[in-house]
Amino acid sequence: MIMNRLSVDSGFSGIPNIKYYYVFLFLLFIVSVMGNTVVMVIICLDQNLRAPKYITVFNLAFTDLFGSSALLPKVLDIFLFDHPCISYNDCLTFLFFFYTCFPMQALNLVVLAYDRMIAIIFQLHYHVKVTHRFMFSLIASSWLFDITVTLTAVGLLTRHSYWTSVVINSFFCDYGQIYRLACDDKTPSFVFSALLTVLIYGLPLVFIVSVMFFHERVKAFKTCIAHLSLVAIFFFPLITAITSTGVIHPNARIINLSLTSAFPPSLNPVIYVLQTKEIKESVKKLFKLRKQSKIAVKI
Repeated sequence: MIMNRLSVDSGFSGIPNIKYYYVFLFLLFIVSVMGNTVVMVIICLDQNLRAPKYITVFNLAFTDLFGSSALLPKVLDIFLFDHPCISYNDCLTFLFFFYTCFPMQALNLVVLAYDRMIAIIFQLHYHVKVTHRFMFSLIASSWLFDITVTLTAVGLLTRHSYWTSVVINSFFCDYGQIYRLACDDKTPSFVFSALLTVLIYGLPLVFIVSVMFFHERVKAFKTCIAHLSLVAIFFFPLITAITSTGVIHPNARIINLSLTSAFPPSLNPVIYVLQTKEIKESVKKLFKLRKQSKIAVKI
């Protein structure tokens, strides 16, 4: 029997003064939308940001913007306007978009780490090895892989049987929380979930750490501060959320998951604007041109 309604209100409702947390999530969403939009516009307008690396930066900003738009508005609708239920089909759609964007952030960080590795090890041949075509191919392959595994995960969920109404112990349609509620054999979904966790989060983290920390050149480490910041913000809360299942209180896990989903898209553009010299100079130039145009209008 397939359920037709899903209730997701199982954690936040028991937290005192939770309305202030909703406001905080809303502010993070606004920062994410504005920040990532600015980064995308700057990369499109500035001719100096045409290097292959910025294709990945643009894709990261797009993924953050798309992911935030897919997740936080629905979360706020559920809790602010007392809409605790979501239909089964809407839940699967919601899950597809979120799980397409969230793993893509990890894959983006892998591509950026690979770009920095080539720039450090093969400085003289960087522009030969890392071309626009090569970078577009990496990004396209990442999207294809990501969408394929997400569709497979959603397809596995549709093969399960559920009660007519269940409660998901999460703040969104969480893949793991849904398949654990199935009435039939959960083994295929469990194995697939574990495999994806290793492929999409475990191996990328090992690769990035290997590239960044085990390189002998101190100068190379300093050039990767922005990327290391993105990695820390994305992976450390995620690892905590994965390893804390069944250990910490459900409310604490739900808050941790919500912050893990909301913080990286909000902080990524800030980090890139502050830590990347080319983008910082581009922002200054745009503000300078805007100021000059205002002065010209007044004259």
